Amino acid sequence: MPRKNEPTERQCAVTRKVQPVSSLIRFVLDPEGQVVPDLKRVLPGRGVWVTASSDVVSVAEKDRKKVFGRGFKTEVSVEPGLAERVDTLMEKSALQALSMTRKAGELITGYSKVDAALRRDPVAGLIHASDAAEDGVRKLAALAAGRNEDANGCQIVRLFESDQLDLALGRSNVIHAALLAGQASENFLSRVRDLERFRGYSVADDEKSNA
Repeated sequence: MPRKNEPTERQCAVTRKVQPVSSLIRFVLDPEGQVVPDLKRVLPGRGVWVTASSDVVSVAEKDRKKVFGRGFKTEVSVEPGLAERVDTLMEKSALQALSMTRKAGELITGYSKVDAALRRDPVAGLIHASDAAEDGVRKLAALAAGRNEDANGCQIVRLFESDQLDLALGRSNVIHAALLAGQASENFLSRVRDLERFRGYSVADDEKSNA
């Protein structure tokens, strides 16, 4: 969320398109003049805003003198791999939010327990390890679809490998999980949607929307 009394919209330094701050990533300069991402939008100093997309952040890195140099009005340094570092930070943020769903009592793990939850509880989302067997994924997804008239009623998450889920949840062999309706689950799903958009958006999409 923007800080108090801050504008709710900003202009992307690459596309020049005005967007909600929730669709942008804020970058600031560290004391050594290095460009660093400020995902929480709380670090002090001048900010340069870039569309929250791996593709667009990569463009900003390649054209750093024009994008960041012009935005910060000074000479800047950008360590190679800026988009990859942002991706890593966003992924870490999502996994931290997943850990909070367990602490809030809004997470169920294990195929049979997830199956049972889908039959009786308000499930906001399903998590499948990216290396999960397709048969189990398909059966649980079909059960979830049968309970939700709205196709978007139960979000499916397949961004993380089982070892990442194990580490985030402090458990072993986490393959399938269900998110029960609640604030912690919604916070996690919101961060997942941000990460998916960051990985899937392209400059071509932006050009088409402005055509």
